[in-house]
Amino acid sequence: MSWQAYVDDHLMCEIEGNHLTAAAILGHDGSIWAQSATFPQVKPEEITAIINDFNEPGSLAPTGLHLGGTKYMVIQGEAGAVIRGKKGPGGVTVKKTGMAIIIGIYDEPMTPGQCNMIVERLGDYLLDQGF
Repeated sequence: MSWQAYVDDHLMCEIEGNHLTAAAILGHDGSIWAQSATFPQVKPEEITAIINDFNEPGSLAPTGLHLGGTKYMVIQGEAGAVIRGKKGPGGVTVKKTGMAIIIGIYDEPMTPGQCNMIVERLGDYLLDQGF
């Protein structure tokens, strides 16, 4: 299965009538493996900051998580594995696997829990597959 198919079929899928607004799978080096048409243009320093937070949990908390120039307030996650951010009625979930970073962005009516489930389920699957 291509990386684009993972984005199209697994991240942008419908869950209880809702969809993520954008999603992407990136390498740890910041290279984009696949993305939805709606995924924002991210800056290399934004991805570097996310990787740094996985290596040093809590480093994003003072500055916020930035994606495509949008700032998300960092909320509870799982140190070294998941970063969650919130902005108004929407937010972002970022899951790290052995080789990739999976990003899901949502807005109402999707709930944070639905976004977490979609992103983290694919991340856990990729970890099981050695990615």
